[in-house]
Amino acid sequence: LEEYDTELKEGPVGKDLKKVRNVKPLWSNNGLMTSLVLGGFDMWTNTLGFSLLGTKKHRKSDAEATGEAANFEPIDYPKPDGKLSFDRLTNVSFSFTNHEESQPAHLKLKDPSVPIDVNVPKYAEPAQRYCPAGVYEVVDDKFVINFQNCVHCKTCDIKDPSQNIVWTVPQGGDGPNYPNM
Repeated sequence: LEEYDTELKEGPVGKDLKKVRNVKPLWSNNGLMTSLVLGGFDMWTNTLGFSLLGTKKHRKSDAEATGEAANFEPIDYPKPDGKLSFDRLTNVSFSFTNHEESQPAHLKLKDPSVPIDVNVPKYAEPAQRYCPAGVYEVVDDKFVINFQNCVHCKTCDIKDPSQNIVWTVPQGGDGPNYPNM
């Protein structure tokens, strides 16, 4: 895997990503207008083979950057039309995800009380929204993990504001199988 990492970083993908590496940290740290100017300048100098800004860092992790629900209006998304847009479970079916239902869950909670006692009142339990596969639900004041739908993106391990969800490798190598890719 070391060769893969080296080839990825030194190949065309790595070269393209290196040119834009500062865009998101600049935006997060300086606001839109300043970041557009600095980001454009940085990308331009990168095409010349250097960067005056070096590599900027994010001030906060994704988990720390999660805002409290009281500071936001709920978004009313349009219903999927079944032609161009689909519900989450239909999208999960395209990944051919397979987990044995009898196997131990590979998504674990450090403290099972945190989703309901902390995340619901403070953040409106964001796992219900940030998980692209709809693995997490709050049903009748209970936090439900539908691990069988997990597509192994690890967003929950990164984004959970309480850092309470731990993603582990599932038993038997189960998970998504993208046959048409």
